[in-house]
Amino acid sequence: MNYKKLLLLLAVCCCWFPAAAQAVSGPTEQLKPTLDTLIEILLDPALKGEKQKAARRTKIMGYVTQKFDFREMSQRVIGREWKDLPPEKQDRFQVLFTKLLENAYIGKIETYSGEEIQFIGERIKDNRAIVSTQIENNGQWLPVDYIMIKKAEQWMVYDINIEGMSLVRNYMEQFKSILRRDKFDGLVKLLEEKNSTFE
Repeated sequence: MNYKKLLLLLAVCCCWFPAAAQAVSGPTEQLKPTLDTLIEILLDPALKGEKQKAARRTKIMGYVTQKFDFREMSQRVIGREWKDLPPEKQDRFQVLFTKLLENAYIGKIETYSGEEIQFIGERIKDNRAIVSTQIENNGQWLPVDYIMIKKAEQWMVYDINIEGMSLVRNYMEQFKSILRRDKFDGLVKLLEEKNSTFE
């Protein structure tokens, strides 16, 4: 299966209830323009090509950071240890983890060339929601669920499930063994080294 056209952010979710009615400013309504804007950036001829890579990445990340909750992602991949970290270490990890996601996954969505995206439905429980979509991929439909959290009146993406696979859970499992072996400072050093390989 070719995942190069997808932003891989993914979580195992349970006990979700269908929304009785779609709110005026519900998660789907807020997600649609987010994806539309990202697609416009990806399809913009002025931003195509290797020479425009830096400008394209800057524009993508400038928008993504407004709509994706990297703080929530960071907290979840660290787990229970997060609350014991001083604010400066939390901030440092968030910066490094966000950069890792940019380095690892933005390149995968830059090959998007207009594949159809369909919105299937949404499920809401309290301040959490799942917006289910599917994207056409080589003649097949690939299910993609956006996991969102409501903060104030804004729904923010903090994970994406692709065929039941969670990026947040995947990183959480990877980081768990590193934290156990090398502690938090060791994980930070590893992320710094990993990000440097992309430069």
